[in-house]
Amino acid sequence: MRPGRRAFVPLLLLCAAMAGPAGEPREFVQAVEFPYYQRPRQLWERDLVALKNIGVRAVEFSIPWNWHQVAPGDFDFNGATNPRRDLTGLIRLLRRLGLRAWVRPLPPVEDWRGMGEPADASGPAREKWIAALEELLATQTASHGGPVAWVDQPGEGRRLSVDAAASPASVVPISATDPAALARSRAALCNAEGALLWKDVFDTFDPAGWEPEPGNVFHAGAAEFAALRRTTALLRNWAEIVPELQRVTMPKPAAGKLAEGVTMVELTSPAASAVSITNTGDRAFHDDVRIVEPSTKHVVTVPGVIVPPGESLWLPVEVSLSPAGLCHECSNFSKTEFVMFATAELLSIEFENGTLGLEFAAPEPGTVVLQLARKPVGPYLAGGIPKPFEWDDQTMRARLPIPASTAPGNRVHVVLAVEAPQISAFFNDAQRLIVGQKNLVSTAYSSEAVAARSRLRLPEGYSATATQKSPSEIDYEVSAPAEAVGGDTVLFGLEVDGVLLGRAFLQLFPPVSLKMPDALAIHLGQHELTPDPPVVAIEPKGGTNLDLAIRNNWPAIRTFRVDAFGEGLDFFPPKTEIAVGAMAERHMSLRVFGSEGTETQSGLRGFTLRITGAADLELPIRAVLLPHGRTVAWSADLDGDGYPEWVLESARARAVFSAEDGGRWTEFTWKDTNANFLGERGAFAAAGKVEVRVVGDALEFSTKEWKRTIRLSDATLTIEQSTALPSGGPDSAKQGNVTLTVERVSDRQAVYTLK
Repeated sequence: MRPGRRAFVPLLLLCAAMAGPAGEPREFVQAVEFPYYQRPRQLWERDLVALKNIGVRAVEFSIPWNWHQVAPGDFDFNGATNPRRDLTGLIRLLRRLGLRAWVRPLPPVEDWRGMGEPADASGPAREKWIAALEELLATQTASHGGPVAWVDQPGEGRRLSVDAAASPASVVPISATDPAALARSRAALCNAEGALLWKDVFDTFDPAGWEPEPGNVFHAGAAEFAALRRTTALLRNWAEIVPELQRVTMPKPAAGKLAEGVTMVELTSPAASAVSITNTGDRAFHDDVRIVEPSTKHVVTVPGVIVPPGESLWLPVEVSLSPAGLCHECSNFSKTEFVMFATAELLSIEFENGTLGLEFAAPEPGTVVLQLARKPVGPYLAGGIPKPFEWDDQTMRARLPIPASTAPGNRVHVVLAVEAPQISAFFNDAQRLIVGQKNLVSTAYSSEAVAARSRLRLPEGYSATATQKSPSEIDYEVSAPAEAVGGDTVLFGLEVDGVLLGRAFLQLFPPVSLKMPDALAIHLGQHELTPDPPVVAIEPKGGTNLDLAIRNNWPAIRTFRVDAFGEGLDFFPPKTEIAVGAMAERHMSLRVFGSEGTETQSGLRGFTLRITGAADLELPIRAVLLPHGRTVAWSADLDGDGYPEWVLESARARAVFSAEDGGRWTEFTWKDTNANFLGERGAFAAAGKVEVRVVGDALEFSTKEWKRTIRLSDATLTIEQSTALPSGGPDSAKQGNVTLTVERVSDRQAVYTLK
């Protein structure tokens, strides 16, 4: 094992590139852009957990000066004035998840108003900004155990004095929405360019009034993480091999030249080599591939390679099965045992309890050939299904079929029993941990002596108490820290005599979770976002049934008590007990009324759902009191950007407006089908803030130049303005069985009807 190599390579993101000038290594970084100021605060945790669970270990973000400066020299880093300014909370969350941060603290900030610079960016103002950033970041660098690993400081002038590495000098930005993203990422790896920066991974929502162009609030991200997922899966275990890879000249193809759109690069090192094949053509590449065998320098043929159009494959060649290769726990293999080649992309190698596990990305069926020192005892499982395999006694080679996979990232796991283990250790059905609780993790061993010599490897911050269940079984009471993040995954290991024999990836869950299927969803075009706290419409006199979905995440039946309380509201039943099965979800209904004397009142009220018993959880909820046959005007920050939306709502329709960008009309929704008839840019957007007031059941928007009155009656919205209405606006359209009709009565009045 080379010095500095860590035991759990799957937890790594970073990889070094080929040696730089004077033979000094330079770091190769893969990071995902995370513009926190363009994402609702309530989504940060979910977003970052999703990235970590596909293997991403670093995020990149700018810190817009003009966003955090609420007054000259006065900065909000805690979300006091806007939840999206909670940079301190973001850094704390990155630390809890073990993610690294690549920070750009100085302008420019792309795709942001003013490129992130305030009107006054003079020397003294800049000095105050830098001093504030230094105070925030100095104790959060990687050298202090924090997440900030790199700080990018372009241009001239005073730099931040923080103990963090400079950002990579050469960066390859790749949009996750680019159809050629996978091919571009592989080209960057083969060329050993300085860093990969994935952009446009998530949908972004500019805070109202902060968009570079009026109304252009929404920017679509990748619908799936396909290219990012594939490249991240590859880098997790090839990370430390990349610095050693050297490009070699490949033999001419048997046909004389490669097919149009096909590129091929061979990279070799003592521990592992690979052939990177990219097919940008419109036909599948299906051929034998001639390569230079790294150990002998002979030309050999890898038969039957298939690369579909638009695909890239990183095919392994002479990958050692010893700890020098991809599998640092493979102490049972010698340096003469290796993966000769595979026609699918090799992602990882594991060995435990006598079985060799290989994970591939296989968009098409493939083959892997192993050079071994002994005949495998079998069986062979491919994708969980027993399969026959070929064994050659003379060459001591095993040829194993790899099935194609349609799973995310085309990932498929194959397992070959190489030897009957002399000792073994297993986790028994270990799948999940409950955050902040003591969890039972059961383990079993091949003998009492092995159990006595075993040790449980724990993630940092976890503790465990052992109980001898039987001579060959040990139960551990594992305490998951309260600050652990639900949805995150942690790695446990079983070690005997210093050798890892078993491992388990356990996902973290809160004890209980609560969902409200009837909660309002705000729309940006056809994209939906659930407000936090959730919002529900209540008919105060007759009452409204609310459906609650309670999920018990414990691996056993639990009983919960549900209480509801809020001023001006009555609940039936006000308290109830409900038993929920192990890892199951159960629905219950709660009827909500307006209290006596408030049956005809309208507007927004807050109430709380509290769960106690087997777990404690409080969920604040906003209720819109909507009397029968009425239209209600109300206001709340629905998209988490720190600025309230203004809403007109009836029993059948909802219209939403923003005051921060000229009174932009953001949605007109038919509530029965949740169909929004406005596009992502909305309508009537303009620069500047407008004044808004509620006039009865109407909204009145005004500036010095004009006044606009908006009324909603049932499902008909009427807009009148003192001057000519702006151009644009929705046209007549149909979604499903719902139709929007538009009548432009005059240049100052328009009527929009859903039916």
